[in-house]
Amino acid sequence: MRVVRACRDLGIASVAIHSEADRDALHVRLADEAWPCGPAPARESYLAASRIVEIAKRTGADAVHPGYGFLSESGDFADAVTAAGLVFVGPDGDVMRRMGDKVTSRRAMQEAGVPIVPGATERLDDAAARALCAEIGFPVMVKASAGGGGRGLRRVDAPDRLDAALERARSEAKQGFGDDGLYVEKVVDAPRHVEVQVLADAHGDVVHVFERECSIQRRHQKLVEEAPANVSPELRAALGEAAVAAARAVGYRGAGTVEFLVDADDRFYFLEMNTRIQVEHPITEAVTGVDLVAEGLRVAAGEPLSFRQEDLALRGHAIEARIYAEDPAKGFLPSPGPLAVFRPPDGPGIRVDAGVEAGSAVTPHYDALLAKLVAWGSDREQALARLDRALSETLVAGVRTSIPFHRWLLRQPGFRAARYDTTFVDAGFEAKALATAAPEDAPVVRALAAFVALGREAGRARVGLDGVETRLALTPGEDALRVEADAGSLELRLSEPAPGLFVVGVEGRTLEAAVAPRARGIDVMLAGACHACRVEPEEA
Repeated sequence: MRVVRACRDLGIASVAIHSEADRDALHVRLADEAWPCGPAPARESYLAASRIVEIAKRTGADAVHPGYGFLSESGDFADAVTAAGLVFVGPDGDVMRRMGDKVTSRRAMQEAGVPIVPGATERLDDAAARALCAEIGFPVMVKASAGGGGRGLRRVDAPDRLDAALERARSEAKQGFGDDGLYVEKVVDAPRHVEVQVLADAHGDVVHVFERECSIQRRHQKLVEEAPANVSPELRAALGEAAVAAARAVGYRGAGTVEFLVDADDRFYFLEMNTRIQVEHPITEAVTGVDLVAEGLRVAAGEPLSFRQEDLALRGHAIEARIYAEDPAKGFLPSPGPLAVFRPPDGPGIRVDAGVEAGSAVTPHYDALLAKLVAWGSDREQALARLDRALSETLVAGVRTSIPFHRWLLRQPGFRAARYDTTFVDAGFEAKALATAAPEDAPVVRALAAFVALGREAGRARVGLDGVETRLALTPGEDALRVEADAGSLELRLSEPAPGLFVVGVEGRTLEAAVAPRARGIDVMLAGACHACRVEPEEA
């Protein structure tokens, strides 16, 4: 979606590919052309490199943009595109391989004078790993050389746990990446994760487009990002210089991200380089006005960068909340299913990059990301306020989402004060902390759940909500619903402007709610919180 829109802005025709599972996806309809690339499993479609190159040649395409995932950091795919006479929108295959391997990238950064975490600069067998750990001391991180996304990664706090960690990390790395190479580095305790956006052209110019804070993570997966990071001007300058040096050292071309760990004393260390545009790039666009995707396309066409380092300046603050089809109340388990309702927010300072709409099927085959919700403000406080407002306006039903987690995060003093690191979520979040229905909202939630479960007809039901069961009797009328409950009666003004989307008037308030059946009950989303209701119809 993002690449197609950038192409249209530049007057470039676009060709989308899609698996059988994605034949009705938004990007398919938005592109100028769309071609099937295989069955639902990614290995038979989006990872079928030769088939994708063949489609590109058949359609007469000039270039291939790899997007965010799948083959986006595959040096072999970049080589295949180039060998077919097409332009790959990104760095050369050799650069991808060099930076994609954590060991060779650490060695390259060390040679370029970019700080790295103390540890190995070569792959280690088990004996060498034990020897290095004894030298640098525990705790250590065992990492997959070809790793990413938290796979093949183990923290080891004591020597007697090292062998088991090496075995598990090798197995996970082999399964996830087809490569069981490992290395070891010293643990940076409670670090912050700060990444720097870079752009480089084929004419020798490299700039950084400032930095992003990516420390709100769960098990090494990013959940929330903000730009700029909460760093001093001096640290910002040093990070930018190091990122530019890193890109120059490997002959980088295109858009990329250099990621760093920052310790409590503001010492920073190279973590890795992502040789592609990042999911969280919109927050950088929001605070700089630079269209990173369009700039990457221009660079791929051989044009020089359209600006110099001194032309760039920060403006305001932006925060991105990743809206996943996951259930935070159940350990962030994936939540596939039909998206019965999807009504994203709008208003001042809000940008939503979504790949779905109401009626979309959220499949278990791919990443669970539904949308990126970006809030911009003149300062961080305004950005936080706008994000809170936008989350409260978002309505989703049919799948569980990460929205309740984001609402929890915004209530945390440490996050509000920008005092957090990568341990914040894993150490502080508990499912029981998610909001239960407010006393004034609970009767509405129960009534809507029963109304949908009873087929929008009159009837009786027992409704379980937040561990409490209530008996209801419903009598629908024209644009109204009378509810008789254990605690008394309630009269609701009720309309359904779209399937599953309800507007409710009650006691001087007007509310919006999204309602959809689930496997074991009814979900009601109201005011940014998702409430799971168990409904059992009763005989009249």
